[in-house]
Amino acid sequence: MAKYTLLMQEGRAKRGSFETVHGTIQTPVFMNVGTVAAIKGAVSTEDLKDIGTQVQLSNTYHLHVRTGDKLIHELGGLHKFMVWDRPILTDSGGFQVFSLAGLRKIREEGVTFNSHIDGRKIFMGPEESMQIQSNLASTIAMAFDECPNSKADRKYVTQSVERTTRWLERCKTEMNRLNSLETTINKNQLLFGINQGAVFDDIRIDHAKRISEMELDGYAVGGLAVGETHEEMYHILDVTVPHLPLEKPTYLMGVGTPANIIEGVDRGIDFFDCVYPSRNGRHGHVYTKYGKINLLNKKYEKDMRPIEEGCNCPACKHYSRAYIRHLLKAKEMLGLRFAVLHNLYFYNHLMEEIRDSLDAGSFKKFKEERLLSLGAYSRGEMD
Repeated sequence: MAKYTLLMQEGRAKRGSFETVHGTIQTPVFMNVGTVAAIKGAVSTEDLKDIGTQVQLSNTYHLHVRTGDKLIHELGGLHKFMVWDRPILTDSGGFQVFSLAGLRKIREEGVTFNSHIDGRKIFMGPEESMQIQSNLASTIAMAFDECPNSKADRKYVTQSVERTTRWLERCKTEMNRLNSLETTINKNQLLFGINQGAVFDDIRIDHAKRISEMELDGYAVGGLAVGETHEEMYHILDVTVPHLPLEKPTYLMGVGTPANIIEGVDRGIDFFDCVYPSRNGRHGHVYTKYGKINLLNKKYEKDMRPIEEGCNCPACKHYSRAYIRHLLKAKEMLGLRFAVLHNLYFYNHLMEEIRDSLDAGSFKKFKEERLLSLGAYSRGEMD
């Protein structure tokens, strides 16, 4: 079983250590998103270790429809398949219930999808999601849930959350069964439940209380960053997180920008994931402590500085903005790789700085200074 140790608190911000069968995770942590067991941008497992990655996240739905979880199980599980010996979190496929809205049919048993690859019908419910994730043998499995639209009406959200709670009970039962089987690769697989409720305070709070009673290994806040404002997201965290167990890790799903992460930490979040660093990198948008810059802009054509002065990522240690811009303009894969590596390093290093500030009792000061600096480019203070 996992062990979460709360090492430090500053306000509601938490500094923790989470022991798992695949290693100990220092929190707050950013999970690098490798949807199909790889980071888009030609980033290898060795690269991920070099840039300080603690946890890699893969997608249950995508690995199920292409390559297949049964084949990955036959080959020894996801860790062996992608040659990664640190923790892996797999999401449940539940978000696809939201994102593939035109291709789905939801009922109590589960959800019928049309595959986005070949159109074939796929059924996934709590038991199927747990079975797929058990085949993948990830460290942490996410419960199967529905992510209602943030603008959905109250009646729909209420019914959806009640169904998600029933599904969570089924997930827990099925995981216990699977972890007891002789053929299961990771018999210590952990289960995180997901809080839902759109932007309705009382529904969120009630759901947080109900799932907290289920003694899970961790708790996620889902259904944010799907159309609501940042202010609405921060408000939901303010009212919801206090009703989740302090002695268990908390995970804000699919969030977000560096500023979102800092604000999330301030509200008690341990785990984050987002496609921004890799997706933006592939489009030439790179992060610095002064904000995000677009390397494709002509003003960087002759700029021989690194993306960020003092950065120790593989790109900044050797190459200039001008050269990386040239590679991107020439459609060379190396340009995408450098930009993605830099962004992932930036996110991982940001989490190190956050942990260091919490260890030193100076997170509030760090937050104020970093949020101020992150807006420098947008305010026109940096070139």
